[in-house]
Amino acid sequence: MSRILVIDDEPQIRRFLTISLESQGHQISEAQCGAEGLAMVALEQPELVILDLGLPDIDGQQVLQQIREFSQVPVIVLSVRNHEREKVLALDNGCNDYVEKPFGVKELLARIRAVLRTSSGKPAAKSGYDDGRLNIDFVSRTVQLEGERVRFSPREYELLLELVQHPGQIITQHQLLKKFWGEGHLDDTHYLRIFIRQIRNKLGDDPARPAYIETEAGVGYRFLGESLTG
Repeated sequence: MSRILVIDDEPQIRRFLTISLESQGHQISEAQCGAEGLAMVALEQPELVILDLGLPDIDGQQVLQQIREFSQVPVIVLSVRNHEREKVLALDNGCNDYVEKPFGVKELLARIRAVLRTSSGKPAAKSGYDDGRLNIDFVSRTVQLEGERVRFSPREYELLLELVQHPGQIITQHQLLKKFWGEGHLDDTHYLRIFIRQIRNKLGDDPARPAYIETEAGVGYRFLGESLTG
């Protein structure tokens, strides 16, 4: 069946889910906090994550956002939070379904089957980039150039990550501006030029002879490397 990771700080919930899901033939891993769960998503590459929002170290919404920075693994949120704004935020952050606690196990199993059906055939998640010179760890959000740590601002890193995760594909200026600055800044291309220049400088990348980031004039940017790691 499927490899499922349960991220929940309540031992009784983890035990109940493990018994219920293993009875259906699934292979279950457990994490009791957000940091442990993030590491297991990267290392074990589960086929489904069941995520509680009320974790002791990192809020589940932030865990969901960080998972989506490096993986498209299906995520079902399982939470006592029943406010509409929490559900909308979780869906906007990339969860595939939202189930409220307390829940019926039959309903949860049906939702798991539905999510797994729609996600089958997707490529395995990638956890980093490494070409021998440039190393990017998507989980720890660190960048090294020739073995030396390079510091990036959060926005610089987010832009670099967006390009790295779509190698060979042009990401338009509008796509980047909309994602990172919002609808009101679609014409503010100077924002992008400044940040892309800063990223290139930190990577030692010559825009005239780029090794990493190529400009498609008037359109957007393309990442040239292809050494994503599993």
